[in-house]
Amino acid sequence: DRSLIRFRKMRAARVTDYGAPSVIKLSKDVSVPQPGPKQVLIRVHACGVNPVETYIRAGTFGEKRSLPFVLGTDAAGVVEAVGEGVTAVKAGDRVFTTATESGAYAEFTVAPEANVHKLHDALDFSQGAAIGIPYFTAYRALVHKAHAKPGETVLIHGASGGVGVATCQLARAMGLTVLGTAGTPDGMKLILKNGAHLAFNHRDKGYTDKITEATGGKGVDVIVEMLSNVNLNTDIQLVARGGRIIVIGARGPVEITPVDTMIKECSIIGVVIFYATPEEMKESAALFFRGMEAGWLRPVIGSKYPLEKAAQAHHDLIESPGATGKVILTM
Repeated sequence: DRSLIRFRKMRAARVTDYGAPSVIKLSKDVSVPQPGPKQVLIRVHACGVNPVETYIRAGTFGEKRSLPFVLGTDAAGVVEAVGEGVTAVKAGDRVFTTATESGAYAEFTVAPEANVHKLHDALDFSQGAAIGIPYFTAYRALVHKAHAKPGETVLIHGASGGVGVATCQLARAMGLTVLGTAGTPDGMKLILKNGAHLAFNHRDKGYTDKITEATGGKGVDVIVEMLSNVNLNTDIQLVARGGRIIVIGARGPVEITPVDTMIKECSIIGVVIFYATPEEMKESAALFFRGMEAGWLRPVIGSKYPLEKAAQAHHDLIESPGATGKVILTM
């Protein structure tokens, strides 16, 4: 009964201050949010942990929010109730989100109807929680920003994490030649299983020469970059003339020589999924539902943590030596 929701309590992992992962604390008596008009209340089964959330928690990304608050965008679960005017989903539907109003690190979340999408039966809730930011970012990077075309070559620099695997799968489905880097042998195996034609270990000396060799000396048409503060200079050397470097992640500043960009006439383009228009999100969602049906959209899950270990998940996401799939919290 919708009228009883306001009296119910839930567990949620909340940011109590800005700083290290330890500022994330589990609360057991948070009020269950209520869906307003055109909003959906979801009983969360799993939610994704994204690098951008570690930046928000640290206070280094976007505007600061009033404390405490619940992090998270990528939830997957079952619709509990819908607000007035919602027609896309109904109570009982399996869904995933690309944004929430109340935060995803919780047993219940409220999301705008436009950001709630049906989850195909072929995927479980953990996989559903790995779609939102990774796949929609991959589509924004490759299609809306890089304008990648079938037959072009893409290098995914740091391809074994959530966004990297999503970009590998999408690029392969789009008809691109897919090169990926990872930091461990397991990571390399993972990306080869998920769409990459060739894998390179970015910890090996001289790995960039092998990438240039793989393109016949021409360079890479599109580079999707997960750690630009370390790799941007390298990317400018690796990119083809007129190529596009898409910046998806960074953990600090970097110094480049602007004349190198002139020699290549390359573009360096930043991507933030939160700026996508509703039309762009709808376009991505339509393609991804077909991808679930066709079988090429298969999120790879890395580490799973219970909700009370959210702080540990944040620590491990940044400190682990090599990513292998998407980090998930389970309720």
